[in-house]
Amino acid sequence: MEEKIITGNYFNKYKSQNPLYKKLMSKFMDTIISTIKSKDFEKLNILETGCGEGHLANILINRLQNVNYQGFDIEDEIVEFAKNNTPNAQIKLGSIYDLSEYVSKKYHFVITSEVMEHLEYPEKAAQELLKLDADYFILTVPNEPIWRILNMLRLKYLNNFGNTPGHLQHWSKNSFAKFLQKYFNVQKSFGVFPWTFAICTKKS
Repeated sequence: MEEKIITGNYFNKYKSQNPLYKKLMSKFMDTIISTIKSKDFEKLNILETGCGEGHLANILINRLQNVNYQGFDIEDEIVEFAKNNTPNAQIKLGSIYDLSEYVSKKYHFVITSEVMEHLEYPEKAAQELLKLDADYFILTVPNEPIWRILNMLRLKYLNNFGNTPGHLQHWSKNSFAKFLQKYFNVQKSFGVFPWTFAICTKKS
């Protein structure tokens, strides 16, 4: 049986007032926005798998024009919070292991941000993502071991060598690209400290 997934933000970096975290999160969000804008779609259909409390949803809706946003997460409490936090979004309860509800729809972008590291079966999730009709997939994960080193520098999770609770998978930039290449065409893989970004398309 799969270990219970720890969802949401164990450390709420989105709301942190620490200047360093604010700068890192700003660059993280700017990268997602600039990636989407670079494709120049007139009207955007976006699906976010594992939307958490709706922080990214809010930014996407506020900073992009003509966005039809859908998202889901696995826990009722988080979904209800996200709905209240993001009234212009369509947010439901759901699992990345079952995307049957979304396979008949067309998306310009499917965003899976800080989700894969929480999964016991990331291969199953990748195979499920491939069932979607999407132009591009944006996936992000913590860049290891940098992520754990940073946690230890701030004296967090020392008993687990800096591993954030709920993180079951640990990829470097190169190992994440190799993992994704089994399933996708990886158009671009790059670091946005301390994350790894990948922009992918489906194999023809």
